[in-house]
Amino acid sequence: MIYKFKREPESGLILVNVEIDKKYELKMILDTGATNTTIDSNALYLLGHDLKDCIGIVEIETANGIIETEVFELESFASLGIKKEKFEIQVYDFIAHGIFSDYN
Repeated sequence: MIYKFKREPESGLILVNVEIDKKYELKMILDTGATNTTIDSNALYLLGHDLKDCIGIVEIETANGIIETEVFELESFASLGIKKEKFEIQVYDFIAHGIFSDYN
């Protein structure tokens, strides 16, 4: 199980290592105010998920207004010592909306 995290001194962001589907490790930003976990659709696609496998759509409120995200079910999601099977994750195409980051 993955326990690694670090705080970026310049930005104050908390970076955590996550494991998806028991085989892929990514770095993600921990948003302590978020209700759900969100990943970029491009990262999900590169992990081998078919973007047509969406199980639903939800609206979420962001600092820039309301957006729609798709919901997918992952085989598993693990981070900070917690592992969840059949984990629902929100997916958003950050790049298509002009949002770029070094993190997933």
